[in-house]
Amino acid sequence: MTWVLAAILWFGLLTLRTPGRWAVTGFELALFTLAGVIIVQRRGTLRIDPVALLLAASAAWPLLQIAAGTSVDTHRTLESALQWTTYCTAFSIGLVLTADRARRRQFLTAQLIFALLLSIGAVVGLFSVSALGPFVYRNQFAAYVESLIGVAIAAAIRDRRSALAWLLVSAALFASVIAAGSRAGSILCLAELILLPLVAFTRGWISSRSLARVALLSAAAAAALVAVVGWETIWRRFEEPNPYSLRAELTRSTVNMIRDRPLFGFGLGTWSAAYPAYARFDDGTFVNQAHNDWAQWAAEGGLPFFVMMLAMAGLLVRPAIRSLWGLGLLAVFVHAFVDYPFQQRPALAAFFFALAGVLRNTACNEPAATSSPGARSPAAPFPASGPSESSPPVD
Repeated sequence: MTWVLAAILWFGLLTLRTPGRWAVTGFELALFTLAGVIIVQRRGTLRIDPVALLLAASAAWPLLQIAAGTSVDTHRTLESALQWTTYCTAFSIGLVLTADRARRRQFLTAQLIFALLLSIGAVVGLFSVSALGPFVYRNQFAAYVESLIGVAIAAAIRDRRSALAWLLVSAALFASVIAAGSRAGSILCLAELILLPLVAFTRGWISSRSLARVALLSAAAAAALVAVVGWETIWRRFEEPNPYSLRAELTRSTVNMIRDRPLFGFGLGTWSAAYPAYARFDDGTFVNQAHNDWAQWAAEGGLPFFVMMLAMAGLLVRPAIRSLWGLGLLAVFVHAFVDYPFQQRPALAAFFFALAGVLRNTACNEPAATSSPGARSPAAPFPASGPSESSPPVD
């Protein structure tokens, strides 16, 4: 069943650029069918998780907006209800199927390898046909990489014998984001390369010697691969004057929308329909998203919906720190302050929530971390192949 989930998620990612509704519908039907099979096999036994409850409430919220007559576009809000149901389903399946530690390792290993292949294909496509593989938008591609680059770094910290190989994987993922030209993505991926080993060191999971080794190898590999793919695109983008001025204007408009309807919002999925009345300028182009998922959630769903999203992200913090690799998923939520990784592409958002389900198992199934002598390494998805250092349980 775990491989079925992986295949469904990969189908969704590979068809992100596909025009028409059939790909999204097929992806949603596949997830719902898998959920039904799991429920039948388990004879209706459900595992309750706070994040799943919040996602279920998120799926019900747009229906409440429609019933209350607060949505400015009922069709879009109804579509959002289906999308959030899909996200809740993806999370729940990920939670159930990866409760076993070995399955979590296999699932994350497979996702990491697939991400490496996708990133290589994206770079090749970028230089050959000016397209990032199946990804339409550079920042959504960067968010996808952010969610998984931590898996490679955690593996390098855990597995001494294969550390160089995993660091090369993380460097390749980082280089692909540089080639894509995502400013926020480049900063966040670089932050992961630097901060994750530091977190492992401060928690006593690795020694200063190991920290120096990982840092040196990571820096060398990243520099070499960035030189291969080129850094000119990202450099030009950083040289742009006031690169986030447009996003700032959109956020100000969105804040005004929130002030007008703080309780129920304008209806999930309706930001682009409500925005023109609050636009601070008009250059003749259509603005599809607020470029700030957090502000858009508050404008569309009201402050109660924003609080639900904030609570959900908060519930991922502890398992993210315990697992180490999960900090990459938190990076996606940070990226959402300046872009829209959770909007527009339901299959990509569903992937993030499925990964959140995997991450929640770190909090639900593992004993408390310890930094005492003889403990095992961070909750990484890979078994040790070399001498172990003082660190918390393996995930």
